[in-house]
Amino acid sequence: MTNLSGSVVFLSPGDRLPDPSQARDDGLVAVGGDLSVERLLEAYQRGLFPWSANPITWWSPDPRGVLQVGSVHVSRSLARTLRQAPYTVTFDQDFSAVIRACASAPRGGATSTWISPQLMEAYEQLAQAGHAHSVECWQEGRLVGGVYGVSVGGFFAGESMFHRADDASKVALVHLDRHLARRGFTLLDCQMVTSVTRSLGATEISRADYLERLSRAVGQPSRW
Repeated sequence: MTNLSGSVVFLSPGDRLPDPSQARDDGLVAVGGDLSVERLLEAYQRGLFPWSANPITWWSPDPRGVLQVGSVHVSRSLARTLRQAPYTVTFDQDFSAVIRACASAPRGGATSTWISPQLMEAYEQLAQAGHAHSVECWQEGRLVGGVYGVSVGGFFAGESMFHRADDASKVALVHLDRHLARRGFTLLDCQMVTSVTRSLGATEISRADYLERLSRAVGQPSRW
């Protein structure tokens, strides 16, 4: 394990992930390691997540974006969509399709995505192990929206969402939020606050506050 300038750590095989407090100002904590199920679970329980696979990079931004469980903001237009119920909503019916749709979704004109084939495979393995989950929105049998993320104890990390029909990703997120509230989850992580997550009620908290909440949440029994 080798420290570089800015406190970034290069990981050798078998090294544990470092403390998030060692992060650079941009949130980068470490480079290297692997994307095994065990490594990903270690990362999420320590407040880290991967943002690339070649090389593998581990991040812990400060501040951190979170949504209050059970309190996702529903605008008037979104409330109308929810009342009209144009989509059939399911859980864990097609994780692979959801993550692939998220990977191919346009992001503000970007031509590439952080969700590489290596990351898709890693999260699919995490889903097979019961630690990653998806919510799907269907319309006439076609997948039109969804969200996926990672669950540990009473903690859920929202990773990405997509839509191919009006409000479909937001409908998926609202259903996810309601499910988490019913199951007693206490922390819903959205990593970074964007214009979309802000409209849904996301706020920023300090890394220290986040890690304290995370420690309590992951220490709870599995709640999914």
